[in-house]
Amino acid sequence: MILKALYPAALVAASLAAPASAQLARPGCTGKPSATWIDVSVDGVRSSQGLVAITLYADKPRKFLARGGSLYVGRVPAREGNTTGCIFVPKPGVYALAIYHDENADQAFNRTAIGLPAEGYGFSNNPSTLAGLPSFKSVRLSIPRSGLVTRIRMKYP
Repeated sequence: MILKALYPAALVAASLAAPASAQLARPGCTGKPSATWIDVSVDGVRSSQGLVAITLYADKPRKFLARGGSLYVGRVPAREGNTTGCIFVPKPGVYALAIYHDENADQAFNRTAIGLPAEGYGFSNNPSTLAGLPSFKSVRLSIPRSGLVTRIRMKYP
């Protein structure tokens, strides 16, 4: 009887002792824990070697694809065919995602001697890249709440 009376009090004490970030954290997500996240499904991954990097950008065109312009880069193990990952976003809003298949796991987007991509890549909304890099407008992604899924097709050189 005494044990039953103490159990609710112990639950309240444990929840008060847990840091806020632990209460918001979603298992498997990368980035600074928050109450908002998006699941990313990457199709067309050609091998299970290395990592798939998921780069999150704020709604600021000048920072998109600029050195040091991202909010965060999350990395998940590559899985041939389809790789899934989850990334926290600071709050609901508009963002952009860029991904690449870091097959050699050097945590860098490798290019050829003439500057062309040497690794697979993709962007939110799957814009065409035949004429070069996509416009920021074409990759903007609204994330109004947690738990949404976006699908990105990997493109290889």
